[in-house]
Formats: sequence, structure tokens, C-alpha cells
Amino acid sequence: MTSFRKLMIKLKSWEYWPWQLVYLPVGLYSIGHAIKSGSPFYFSASNPAIKNGGLMSESKSDILAKIPEAYRPLTVLFQAGPTALEEVLNYLREHAIQYPFILKPDYGERGKGVQKIEDEQALTAYCLEARLPFIMQPYIDYPLELGVFYARFPASPKGTISSVVIKEMLKIKGDGKRSVRTLMESDPRAFLQLARFETEAPYLLEKVPTQGQLIELESIGNHCRGTKFINGNHLINKQLEVVFDTIALQIDGFYYGRFDLRCASLEDLYAGQHIQIMELNGAKAEPAHIYHPGYSLKQAYTDLFDHWRVMAEISRENHRRGVPYTPFWKGIKDLGEMINMNRQS
Repeated sequence: MTSFRKLMIKLKSWEYWPWQLVYLPVGLYSIGHAIKSGSPFYFSASNPAIKNGGLMSESKSDILAKIPEAYRPLTVLFQAGPTALEEVLNYLREHAIQYPFILKPDYGERGKGVQKIEDEQALTAYCLEARLPFIMQPYIDYPLELGVFYARFPASPKGTISSVVIKEMLKIKGDGKRSVRTLMESDPRAFLQLARFETEAPYLLEKVPTQGQLIELESIGNHCRGTKFINGNHLINKQLEVVFDTIALQIDGFYYGRFDLRCASLEDLYAGQHIQIMELNGAKAEPAHIYHPGYSLKQAYTDLFDHWRVMAEISRENHRRGVPYTPFWKGIKDLGEMINMNRQS
């Protein structure tokens, strides 16, 4: 019965469909741009500063290092291996870093391997299981988490913002009677995450929240972990574009991608202050507002095709300006590397 209910929830809402299925038409659409550009790896020229333009086997820490210091959190890279735990613990002691903090694979996507570390026990488990280099960032408790999609053509001094997604963390509201488990079972989005909580936090499921008590079940803003993606395109205006022009123009060789960030308030966002960019995704970035509940699949494809068209045009313009595409055999090697890393993350 549980499996049947999960299947019905996913069938009714395309936002839960496997990304490989959703992106099949986009892949076919991309073939046309590959032919027009003369390379299957045409996207690699979209962001010359990022490996393969940011579509495969790119390093999160390398990209973050290019972001202006005022806008990026402390990011420390660690190598996976038998000494990883000792190295992290030494770093925490030497720099007086407190729990909680975030650990995530340096290579990876769709939230795989991202974890909020609350204590040494969780840190130990993460380090022992890590198979890839990983990065540590402080947990940023600003109340707003957003994804802001920015694009700029090489000849233009200004860019545009084409998508803003507001991330609403997975929460439940207590009624003083039902357990966390029962409350999750009554909410389709939370229900899809229940099996994960049975493994990761079984102790939480039997608690009974008081009347009106809000419990944040997930603090990682990823759609695969139950976060609701809300269309925030109404927030786009000239003031916001000025803020991200200021940031993006300081990143030499960056033209296309999505800033994933937290900020203190909308007022601070428009003022360009109290903003912390946790990740910058390049050519593979999605206009994540399309995952808004009820957003039509037809409109989602219109938006996706439009973004891939812009990315391809930026790539071709950069190529005409002397930026090479990734050579075929190197691209094949990097593609295999990306597939292998995704299996390990």
C-alpha cells in the first residue's frame, strides 16, 4: 500500500519524476545545438573559468574560490581516506569551529552526500563513509534560501536574471495529538521522505509536537530531500540584477549559472548585503522555479529550452572569441569520471 501511494503521488506530480526522464527531450534538443556548434561539448565554453563550463566533473571548491570573499562562506577542502576524520577534528580545534556545520562532496549534484553535522558522532560516520574529496562550510542560519539564475552575453556589460526559486524547507505543524510519523504520513511531500527518516532519525518519528509547534524536518534546501521549490520570479527587478551584476562581474570567465544562497531578508538581498553563496552551478544549472507545485510540464519545457538556448548562444559567442570547446576524447574521459563520481557520492 505504501509503495502504491508513493507511485500515485509521483505520477500525479511531474516534479517527482526521475530527472533522466524529464530531461530526455532536453537532451534531444541539445543535439541540435551540438550540431550547430560543431561539438558535443559545446557547453564547455559557456563558462571558461569553470571546468567543462560547469556541466560535468567540476569542483565545487574551485568554483567557490572564484566568488568574491564578501559573499562566500568559509569553504575547506578535505581528502577522503583513513586520516580524514583526524584532519577535520584538528581543523575544528585549531580554528575553534563549532557544530553544526555542513559537509558535502566536492563533486556531486542534486544534494547527494550533503549533510548537516550536529556532533562528533555524525562527523565520524561521514568521514568513514566518504569516498570522494569533501568540503566543509559553516551552517548558515539566515532565514531565506534562494536560487538565482543569472546569464550575461560576453559582449554585454550587464546580465539578466531569468529565474528565482524560493526554497521552503520540509516542515510539519503539530496538533498536540499526532506523532511526527503520523503527521508525515498525512502530507504527500513529507510522506515521500518517511523511509529515509526511519533510517536516519527514527527517534524523531515517535515524538508528539505540541499544538501549533513547527518542526523543521530537513535543513538542507534540496528538492530530493523534500524541500518545496516555490516560483520566486516576481522578485526579479532591475535592482536585483544590479546586485548580481556586481557579484558576477567579479568572477572572471563566468557567464551563465545559478547562485544558491542564503540571505537575512529580501531587503538585504536587494541591498546586496548579508548574502552568503553556498554554491554556484554552471552549465548544468536548472531554472529551479519550474519545480513549483502545479507548474505545468509544458511551461517547464519552454523555460528549459530557453535556458539551454541562451547557454548555447553564450558558448558559441565565447568560442568565436577564442574559447576552445573541450576536445572530444577529453570530454568522453570527463563524462566517465563524472558518472563514476556520482556512483561514489
